[in-house]
Amino acid sequence: MGIDQQAAAVGGTVAPGFEGVRDAFARNFVEHGEVGAACALYVDGRPVVDLWGGVADAATGAPYLADTLQLVFSSTKGLTAICANLLAERGELDVDAPVAEYWPEFAQAGKEDVPVRWLLCHKGGLPYVVTPTGLDDALAWDPVVDALAGQTPEWEPGTAHGYHAVTYGWLVGEVIRRVSGRRVGTFFGDEIAGPLGLEAWIGLPDELQSRVAPLTTRALGPGAGRDDGAGMEVEEPQTLTEFIEEFLGPDSLLAKALGGTIDPVTGEGVFTGDGVFNRPEVRAAELPAANGVATARSLAKLYAATIGGVEGGPSTPLLSPDQVAAASTTQTEGADRVLMFPTTFGLGFMTSSPFSPYGGPKGFGHAGAGGSVAFADPEAGVGFAYVMNRMMANLTGDPRSQGLVNAAYEALGITPTFA
Repeated sequence: MGIDQQAAAVGGTVAPGFEGVRDAFARNFVEHGEVGAACALYVDGRPVVDLWGGVADAATGAPYLADTLQLVFSSTKGLTAICANLLAERGELDVDAPVAEYWPEFAQAGKEDVPVRWLLCHKGGLPYVVTPTGLDDALAWDPVVDALAGQTPEWEPGTAHGYHAVTYGWLVGEVIRRVSGRRVGTFFGDEIAGPLGLEAWIGLPDELQSRVAPLTTRALGPGAGRDDGAGMEVEEPQTLTEFIEEFLGPDSLLAKALGGTIDPVTGEGVFTGDGVFNRPEVRAAELPAANGVATARSLAKLYAATIGGVEGGPSTPLLSPDQVAAASTTQTEGADRVLMFPTTFGLGFMTSSPFSPYGGPKGFGHAGAGGSVAFADPEAGVGFAYVMNRMMANLTGDPRSQGLVNAAYEALGITPTFA
């Protein structure tokens, strides 16, 4: 299918005044090699943008539809963070209490006094599982959680922060399990997704696997390559994993963090293997840092509901203004030990910064490797989400999503921070 056909296949609705978001969405197919994607926007609890288009499965040409589901990588961390903050809101979780108060086995190897707060803001010093662990054990939960409980931190907890790309989900998820008595996917479904009527899961049911758009690194049509400056198309950039390994090496902290743990048979990162996140058993497991599956519509509604009442849902927000303020207050300073440049995190969320430009200065949310992003902007009353099946070699700041955010804020008459 050519790029013009893909752009023409954009479906969905926009409220009057938000036509520029549709235009930006269509341009992504022409200018950025988009394959299949969806975008949604809530303003003051009302849906004003709900778009989808392109190709869901590059192998078959199946179209990206209104009900297509998408794996969103680290945008999942935002779902997990909402669960933890909901428990804090209810007074069931004290983020300043030692992790060991809820998870006694964690009190090993110098981690006895590590507070829950440091797990949420990536200061715990456990960015990957040192004990080699195969995929089956990594998906089984207990083996990796037990290994992390006994592991010595990479740095002194609290003295620095470094992106816990995969281990964030096991660490924060185990705290949620110990506090609530439920696995994080179950807690999210029972307490958040179910009441809000969301199509969003941490651990996808088997009967929904066929609705997921497979991830790809290939663009389609005339916009599939990059211009080399002389009018010639060149090959697309390598995947994020290939980029990291080429410039930093497979033994870099970032490569280890993205891999989660090392497969004892292959010697490679378990979660950086080719096509691993397209495997049904990986989508079905609970990886609360990396394998959430959702529609953009549901993610935008979720973030809108975090800060206010929503149409077709509760009239009161999931979190109080005080809890939102606590969750979105930046907890980190300086360079990220894993990503190697400045990042900002609150209580489980990325906070608005040049690295994570989430609308206004009080915006909070999370991006996913390859391009997806979802966030809330309490000052503008915005819940935004963008999901896609074509992975680009970036961690955040994707030109496709940034163009959509800029168009959304232009429609609101606001200049987004860090635009």
